[in-house]
Amino acid sequence: MATVDYFERKLDDKRRLTIPAELRDEFVSGVVLTRGFGKYLHLYPKSVWNELAEPALNGDILDERIADLNVKFRKGKTEAELDAKQGRISVEQHLLDYAGVSRDVEATRAGRYWRLEAK
Repeated sequence: MATVDYFERKLDDKRRLTIPAELRDEFVSGVVLTRGFGKYLHLYPKSVWNELAEPALNGDILDERIADLNVKFRKGKTEAELDAKQGRISVEQHLLDYAGVSRDVEATRAGRYWRLEAK
């Protein structure tokens, strides 16, 4: 079976993003949405956030680089459960505004998380 590394979607009127059926098992633990390094968003399976991102953010308390990363990724961070029936997640308006997303979204796999940006 081929791996899905890219998909395009339109947000519905309630700012919900539908995850392709082939990817829903990846997000069974839930989702974490954060600001990205640039004007885009990161979409993490919650298990990946807990396993990789959270420990990386818990570095040396006096390391300014770690502090800056914490501010970057925790500002506006949201967690949600995947709607089991429709495979949707709600995206907060402030995150959409940050990424410049109005309706059309491109999602690209970036290792174990996804980058969401305006199409």
